[in-house]
Amino acid sequence: MAFTKAFASIPTIRYEGPESGNPFAYKWFNPKERILGKPMAEWMRNAVCYWHTFRGVALDIFGPGTIQRPWEAATDSVDNALNRAEVVFDFISKLGVEYYCFHDRDVAPEGATVAESNDNLWTVAKRFKELQTATGIKLLWGTANNFSNPRYSQGAASSPSADVFANAANQVKEMIDVTKFLGGENYVFWGGREGYNTLLNTDLGREQDHLGRFFQMCVAYAKKARFTGQFLIEPKACEPTKHQYDFDSATVMGFLRKYGLEKSFKLNIEQNHATLAGHDFCHELAVATADGALGSIDSNRGDVMNGWDTDQFPNDYRECAQAWTIILQQKNGMGTGGLNYDAKIRRDSYDVEDMFYAHICGIDTWARGLRIAAKIIKDKKLAQFVDKRYASYNSGIGKTIESGKATLESLQAYAIKKGTIEHPPSARQEYLENLFNGYC
Repeated sequence: MAFTKAFASIPTIRYEGPESGNPFAYKWFNPKERILGKPMAEWMRNAVCYWHTFRGVALDIFGPGTIQRPWEAATDSVDNALNRAEVVFDFISKLGVEYYCFHDRDVAPEGATVAESNDNLWTVAKRFKELQTATGIKLLWGTANNFSNPRYSQGAASSPSADVFANAANQVKEMIDVTKFLGGENYVFWGGREGYNTLLNTDLGREQDHLGRFFQMCVAYAKKARFTGQFLIEPKACEPTKHQYDFDSATVMGFLRKYGLEKSFKLNIEQNHATLAGHDFCHELAVATADGALGSIDSNRGDVMNGWDTDQFPNDYRECAQAWTIILQQKNGMGTGGLNYDAKIRRDSYDVEDMFYAHICGIDTWARGLRIAAKIIKDKKLAQFVDKRYASYNSGIGKTIESGKATLESLQAYAIKKGTIEHPPSARQEYLENLFNGYC
C-alpha cells in the first residue's frame, strides 16, 4: 500500500539469497526462516529510526546539510509533518520491516507554547495510528528529545533550572502517553546532555539525585497510566558533555541500583557508544546480559579513524555474530526490544536509493551474524570450552565459594593445606579465535 510516490522507482525489498546480485534484495535476511526455533524476524525485530533516516540532512561541523528530500517543505509545519509520516510508512513498507521508532520532536514541530507543542505531537500521533492500522507496522519504542533545544544546554533532568526539569517532565509524560496510544512495546530514555563539563559550576551529587528522582517519577506515572511497555536507558559516553552520568552499562546499572530502579529498567545498547566509552560492543552486551538487563540495541558503528559518534550502518557480520552469541544467552533474546538502525547515510550519499542500500546492508549484516551464531551454539564447542575453564567451581572448594559458605579463614586453611597453588590451564585465546573464524 503506497500513500505517496516518493519511492515509486524502488521495488519492494525481498529475500533472494547469498547468490543474488540484486542490490535491492536481502541476501541473508529471510524473515520467516526459522533459526534456533524462531523465525529470523522474531529474533531481529528490525526498526527504522525516524530521526537519522528522515530528519537528518547530513550536516557536519564544517558545513551544512547536503541532502534535500523532495517531500520536505521549506518550513517545519504540522502539515509537512503529516505528509512526511506517509513517506515514512511507504519507506518501511518497501523495506519489508515491521517496526519504527521516534523522538517527539522528530515527528512534530515545537509550538509557541508547551500546550501547542503537545497538541502538535498528538495531531501526528493520530495519523500514525491510522497508518499503523493500514500497514501493520508497529512502534518498537518512543522517546522524548530532551537535548536539542537550547533550554537543555545544561541538561534536562540534571539541569540546574527547575523550570527546565519541569519541561522535560512534560515531554516525557506526553511521549509515554503517545507510546501507549500507539501500542509501543518500549520507552527509551536518552541521556543527551545529562552530565557536566566542569566541577567548578556543578553539584554532582545533587544533579544525580535529581536524575534519579526523575526516573522514579516516570516509573510511578507509568503504573498510574497503565503503560506496560519496557523502560530502557541508553548508555552514552562523552556525547556531548565531558562527563555523562550514563557513561556505560556498568555505570547505568550502578545508578539504577542506587535509586531502587534496577527492576524497572533495561538497557538499550548502542554499538558506537560502547567504543566511545573505551569498550567494545560485545563487552557492553555482556555486562547488560550478566544482569539480565539487555533490552534492545541501537545498531550502528563508528569509524576507527574518527573518535566521534559517526553513526554508520553496521557492516561487520563477524562482530554481529559474536554479539548474537551473547544476546542469545538471554532466554528470549532481547524480549520486546529489537534492532533499531540508529544510523545515517554519509554526507556524500544523496539519493533515496542510498537510504535503501544502507538499511539492506545493516539488516543483512545482523542476519548473517545470526546465522553464524546459530552454528556456534549448535556446535557447542565454544560453550563447552568456557564450561570446562570454570569447572573447578562445580565441586570441592569452588562450589563452597559459589555457595557463599567459604570464609577468608576457611580459604586460608585450604590454601595452606594444598601447599602449592599452580596457575590455571592455558586460556587458549588464539585457538578460540581460530575456531571462531571457522564458523564465519
